[in-house]
Amino acid sequence: MEPKKNPKANVGRNSSLYFAIGLALMLFLTNFAINYKSYDKSNIDIGQLNLDEELEEEIPITEQIQTPPPPPPPPAAPEVIEVVEDEEEVEETVIESTETNQEEEIVEVEDVEVEEVEEDIEVPFAVIENVPIYPGCESGNNEAKKKCMSEKIADFVNKKFNTDLAGDLGLSGRQRINVIFKIDKNGDIVGVRARAPHPKLEAEAARVINLLPKMKPGKQRGKAVTVPYSLPILFQVQD
Repeated sequence: MEPKKNPKANVGRNSSLYFAIGLALMLFLTNFAINYKSYDKSNIDIGQLNLDEELEEEIPITEQIQTPPPPPPPPAAPEVIEVVEDEEEVEETVIESTETNQEEEIVEVEDVEVEEVEEDIEVPFAVIENVPIYPGCESGNNEAKKKCMSEKIADFVNKKFNTDLAGDLGLSGRQRINVIFKIDKNGDIVGVRARAPHPKLEAEAARVINLLPKMKPGKQRGKAVTVPYSLPILFQVQD
């Protein structure tokens, strides 16, 4: 009789599974054996801290130098007290009281007159209500008086000004002199100022303007005021 084999008893049917498990186990053991590290415990000594034995530091003894004290200050000289005989009699000043009582009469104070100080008001020539009147320019309206005054002053300067002075000073060509003056509230010429290429021309212009006649002062709102006036003087120096 042939022995009958039990199919469940066949070991070779799961050989591939066993091979894979065995291979994985061998790889794990090999990896563990390669990475395994061991230390010699006899050579490791972490020591022990002993706080009982502390190092005592010896501090060297230093010598302290004592500086001598400063000398005492010299004694102060005694004050000489002079005895002065009281020969002069001093009169005591009596301060009187300024308080009043009910029996004292009250004196009435009279009205104090305050003098009004007139201000020197200046009004430009171009906007003055009543222009200063040059002698001979009394007729006409305000504009006519302005024109007449300007012409009269120009004629007066042309007659009185020494034009040969510029040639004597070595100047040539056209010369210009700017003159500024004021006609005050009394009609007088004041505050003459001139600017020219030479100081002598300035002096000559001031001399001529101061020769202008007295005028009737200009008025603003019926009150006499000061009126500034500017005058350019132009002339040609003949070579």
